[in-house]
Amino acid sequence: MSLTTEQVLRIAGLARLELAEGEIEATRAKLNGIFGLIEQMQAVDTRGVEPMSHPQDVAQRLREDAATEANRREAFQRVAPQTEAGLYLVPKVIE
Repeated sequence: MSLTTEQVLRIAGLARLELAEGEIEATRAKLNGIFGLIEQMQAVDTRGVEPMSHPQDVAQRLREDAATEANRREAFQRVAPQTEAGLYLVPKVIE
């Protein structure tokens, strides 16, 4: 698949990109290269290949989900301008 100049300008417009006259041909060549690579990848027979979440067989190290800091809510709320029932009160900004 090879893009025309008109198609490149349409794609640039959709992406809200302004291409100078000298950039159009370079952009067309880059996009054609990308589409060529996509065509090569689509030509590969992947039947029987299971999808992978990661290209390497790795395991994620997990830690226990435990609180590591003391609860300082009361101290923070003492210095807040306004609080009520443990919540911070802020001015209404949307009517």
